[in-house]
Amino acid sequence: MRDIVLLGSTGSIGTQTLEVIDVHRDQFRVVGLSAGGGNLDLLVEQAQVFAPDVVAVPTPSAAAALHGRLPRHTAIWSGPDASQRLAALPCDVVLNAITGAAGLEPTLAALAAGNSLALANKESLVIGGALVTSAAAPGQIIAVDSEHSAFAQALRAGRADEVRRLVLTASGGPFRGRSRAELAHVTPEQALAHPTWNMGRTITINSSTLINKGLELLEAALLYGVSLDAIEVVVHPSSDVHSMVEFHDGSTIAQCSPPDMKLPIALALNWPERLPGVCRGFDWSRPITWSFEPLDSEAFPAVELARRCGHAGGTAPAVYNAANEVCVDAFCAGRLSFLGIVDTVAAVVDEHLAGAAAAVLSVEVVLAADAWARRRAAELIGGAA
Repeated sequence: MRDIVLLGSTGSIGTQTLEVIDVHRDQFRVVGLSAGGGNLDLLVEQAQVFAPDVVAVPTPSAAAALHGRLPRHTAIWSGPDASQRLAALPCDVVLNAITGAAGLEPTLAALAAGNSLALANKESLVIGGALVTSAAAPGQIIAVDSEHSAFAQALRAGRADEVRRLVLTASGGPFRGRSRAELAHVTPEQALAHPTWNMGRTITINSSTLINKGLELLEAALLYGVSLDAIEVVVHPSSDVHSMVEFHDGSTIAQCSPPDMKLPIALALNWPERLPGVCRGFDWSRPITWSFEPLDSEAFPAVELARRCGHAGGTAPAVYNAANEVCVDAFCAGRLSFLGIVDTVAAVVDEHLAGAAAAVLSVEVVLAADAWARRRAAELIGGAA
């Protein structure tokens, strides 16, 4: 029996994680749930079904709204550090499904407590960089992203010194094949209509701009110790091949499955063992065709911008992520164009790199860069409005 703490339980990854656990009650026990407070009814329902020891929310008002609605033995923790405290609770696995930079301190808390960290919150690794990787014991971080889970599985086929490159697949999002000019009038509704995956708002918008693939590029380099220039992004519209590893003899190992996030979630919860029957396999009695094509970096410059930030190091990835979070909100509110998202992120990154002094990474340094990038992005958006 593995004890699980789930951070971000009411989001897309969180709800799918609980669906996996519900089918395997003989192997997992939920001891803690945290959520941002935007869907307290769902959090109550989850607590009633899984009866955790602790539920954590960020504000006293959210905590007050939970009183009398949870199982009698379930404690309620509240405050801005509630998820961080929950991540340090003794358990077997902390699955961090918080969205955005808010996941950094819970990630570090889970690692410091010695808990295995199933990481769906890629932003905490990207912005924390060496601050996170140096805090982790070998094998302590387990990837939940389908692409990074694919790398972990394919890398079992050879030694680290045999790897030539990682091939990171991308669906291309809803606007694959469009030129930059054709993206000028994209609406939030169009950007939220992802052709393959059902995800939360921010990740879905990030997938349409390919910012998400830029974050995944940085994450892959940090997780697997591979040079940024040895990671290639390839567009694969059907999302059946989740990523590939090419070895120095020319052999390429691909991890494939129908697109279903429950598979990498289940593997992360039970790593390194697989759970049976998590998702359907392919129907090989019917024709299947897979296609791959190069990424159009002119129409979608977010990946190469991320690569530039990764080469710069320091707080540049934190600036990339923070500016984007502000831009996504502005785009969804109708205050910024679709092309303006990555253009504004690039402007903030350029300004940061032109004036940033090298600093030893710490939580305070990362969060200060995050705060500056948010302010500067908001200023540029306001000035353009």
